[in-house]
Parts: sequence; C-alpha cells; structure tokens
Amino acid sequence: MAFKQELDLYLQFVKLEKGLSENSVTSYKNDLQRYLLYLATEKKLNHLSGVSLSHIEDFLNHLVDHELLSASSLARNISSVRGFHEFMAVEGITQANPAELVELPKTAQNLPEVLNPDEVTAILESPDLTQPAGIRDKAILECLYGTGMRVSELTGLEQDRLIFEIGFIRVIGKGNKERLVPVGEIAQDAIEHYVEHVRPDFINPKKKEKTKNKVFLSVRGNPLSRMSIWNIVQKAARKADIQKNVYPHIFRHSFATHLLEGGADLRAVQEMLGHSSILTTEIYTHVDRSFLHQVHKEFHPRS
Repeated sequence: MAFKQELDLYLQFVKLEKGLSENSVTSYKNDLQRYLLYLATEKKLNHLSGVSLSHIEDFLNHLVDHELLSASSLARNISSVRGFHEFMAVEGITQANPAELVELPKTAQNLPEVLNPDEVTAILESPDLTQPAGIRDKAILECLYGTGMRVSELTGLEQDRLIFEIGFIRVIGKGNKERLVPVGEIAQDAIEHYVEHVRPDFINPKKKEKTKNKVFLSVRGNPLSRMSIWNIVQKAARKADIQKNVYPHIFRHSFATHLLEGGADLRAVQEMLGHSSILTTEIYTHVDRSFLHQVHKEFHPRS
C-alpha cells in the first residue's frame, strides 16, 4: 500500500501516546488508508511532501460526492487527515502541514478524560523505589504530571534543559518551539534523585553517542521510546488498580484541568502546555459539574 511506513508510524503514535482504543485506531486506519489511496491513485503522488491544501480539499469533495458519509464520519475523516499531517510535520517527515487550514465542522467537542487527584497520587506512588527502574519510573511519572509535557518532549529531554536552580525545565515542543515550564519540588526531587543515583548505572559506553545526554534511559542504556513510556504508565496504573483507560497523554490533560480547577490563569496554562492558540487550552475550562456546583455554593451570596 502507498505510504504504508508513514501510516504505520502514525498509528503507533495515536495508540501509544494518545491512548486511543483499538476501535478508534482502526477507524483512523480506515480513514487514512482511503485518503492515502486517493492521493496515490487519483493524484499520482508518491511522497507526502507533494501534498497541497488543494489535494486535501479535492479528497474531501470526493468524500461528500461519492462516499455518502454522515456528518460525524466526515468530521472524523477531516480530523484524521489533519492529525496525520500535523504529526508528519512535527516529526520532520514533511516540512509543512498542508492540512492546517482545513476547518473541522462545528460539532460538539468531546472533553478529554482526566484522572482525579487521588488517582494521580496512587499512580505516582506505585513504582517500587527499592529498584533502580522503579526510581526512574517514579521520576518519569512525576515529570509527566508535574509539567504537563508531551511524551515526545519527555523522551527528547536532555540534562542541560533541567534548570532546577530556578525551578524550570526547558522544553522543546512542536515545531522546535522552546518554552520554560515550572517544575514543583516533588517532581524536581524525583528527577534529581534518578539523575544522580540511577542514571549513571544505566549508561552504556557503547551507546553513549546514541543517548546524546538524554535524561531518561533504559536499563540497557538506550533512549526511552514512546512504547517504553506507555508500558511504564500501564504498569503503574495496573499496580494502582485504576479502572480508567490510563495512557501517557492523560497526565497532560490532568495537569491542565487540575491547575484551572485550582484557580490558575488560562493564559498561564496555555504557556505551560505550549499551545499556540488559547482556543486549544479552553477545552479544559469545561470542568466537572460537581466542581462548578461546589464553587457556586461556596461563593454565590444566594446559593
């Protein structure tokens, strides 16, 4: 199939980092197989760098004219294409994202699932700190929740970006954009303890060039992959007996939601997450109704 390698890479990403279910991954796969087949057969393209906005618009018109999709299915196809091209641009496989100007239909936006503070605490306390790998896993989990960084940002994190003397981590995000993210004492202590006492034992002299000063390493001295982080999160969630679908990105959702529920400024959270548009961050303002009811009861004069 055309573009098989690129599609497989993206499907691995949405499964491991985004935590999508098998059914959702299958839907993405079906949507994108149809799209990529269209590019190869109708547009005679053999490389994603040749895709333009007009090609995508032609494909969407083709869906409307020939596939007889429902409004929700069409919206999902658009979302699939947009996410695929954004990923390819971020990963450096293409230089630009031709789908960034494609608009989604106005449909109800699903709120991201989050962990409550007790569930987060249970997960963060689950690693076995008598084992070197457990100390590393504790640092990883504290970093994910304590900073809200993406998994790709965490796996790429290097030691010289830990600016703990002023309480920050320098994060390299999408499009190589840099941002400073504050890190609390608990996460900082966990990371420092791992870096000082465990990471040196994980270094493999034969792979020193490959690690390139990466903070988080496997026990064999390799840089950790998205799959490795996914497995660490899954193991911690099982040990903590969390019944929700727990995946790496849920810590980012929980980080943002808990900050806003605690009274943080929306634009401050936007800066910490590295969102280019505040509209992306605003989804986290739709907090749980019980929280809204609690706030109303506590602060409204006639509640």
